Amino acid sequence: MLQSFDESEKSIVIDINNEMDIVLARQTGRKVSKELDFSLVDQSRITTSISELARNIYKYALPGKIIIEAIIKENKHGIKVIAVDEGPGIPDIKKALEDGYTTSGGLGAGVPGVKRLMDEFEIYSAVGEGTKIIVKKWKK
Repeated sequence: MLQSFDESEKSIVIDINNEMDIVLARQTGRKVSKELDFSLVDQSRITTSISELARNIYKYALPGKIIIEAIIKENKHGIKVIAVDEGPGIPDIKKALEDGYTTSGGLGAGVPGVKRLMDEFEIYSAVGEGTKIIVKKWKK
């Protein structure tokens, strides 16, 4: 599905159902971060984070979505990315945030890497219900 724009929230919502949706989420994140005048380095951090979050949804937790919002707090401007899914949930969040931990044989850098790349990181998960990850990057 193509991205949709929620006028009330000023959010861009990208449903993640296949690999092309990962590409769309990544491209949208790049476009929004560029429009918000983030540095090229921060644009790359944001884009990489979105890509990792979308890929995790696709690999482990369909259906899901990536939500991208421009945010303002106390005269600071930034971007908020929410990854939400209805997958199996994460039984041990602390373990999932350890570098090298993987359930798929990959590098295990996805979620811990996202946490390092962004300025703020929150994760909520319930087994059998899904996961919600909220990350923010503030313009310096």
